[in-house]
Amino acid sequence: MKITENKKIYFASDQHLGAPTQEKSFPREQKFVAWLDKIKEDAAAIFLLGDLFDFWFEYNTVVPKGFVRVLGKLAELKDSGVPIYFFVGNHDLWMRDYFEKELNIPVYHKPQEFTFNNTTFLIGHGDGLGPGDKGYKRMKKVFTFPFFQWLFKWLHPDVGMKLGHYLSVKNKAISGDEDAQFLGEENEWLVQYCKRKLETKHFDYFVFGHRHLPLNIDLKDTCKYINLGDWISHFTYGVFDGETLKLNTYK
Repeated sequence: MKITENKKIYFASDQHLGAPTQEKSFPREQKFVAWLDKIKEDAAAIFLLGDLFDFWFEYNTVVPKGFVRVLGKLAELKDSGVPIYFFVGNHDLWMRDYFEKELNIPVYHKPQEFTFNNTTFLIGHGDGLGPGDKGYKRMKKVFTFPFFQWLFKWLHPDVGMKLGHYLSVKNKAISGDEDAQFLGEENEWLVQYCKRKLETKHFDYFVFGHRHLPLNIDLKDTCKYINLGDWISHFTYGVFDGETLKLNTYK
């Protein structure tokens, strides 16, 4: 992708709309929609790196109630010609084809490589990558196993959504509450993941979410690892102007 003059690429993650309740998250949804409305004039593309919703499950003919404003804004931006890319997180990993069919927004389940103005990126949500975190990795295998998804689908939506939302808020292995502290560069598993990737291929930027912490860490060979933070406590986002990626705070 070639970024034209005065255009930018924006990155955001971990809005967790619906947590702890839809009513309490509504002001955050309004704030995020206001940010989307603000950046639409100079956005060359928008990357949403997962956990937009605190829980999301698509039945064959049913999608979760709520989030009308953010879905409407995304549809407006996409219809106006702004490319939008969505990466599923650990809270919305059961996303299927709703975004692709209804909003024409591609959905990715694994990190992807992109090049903007000859600058290389590896982009993803970040959950389950790198060493450690074995408990979550085992749980993710269960959640993504097709047979268990098929079983969950047979729950009535009123029951399934209530159960999923309860587990999403209460289970710390899913919510990531215990991970929202900086562990030091040597103990950050996403940093270790990035360093291992650099052993086989160079990237200028690794961009992830999931950690709920705004992080900008220098790796070798002018490479940087960027974690986008969240829209619960930090309201941070990334912006790439064609040369440099920076973290900003929306106020």
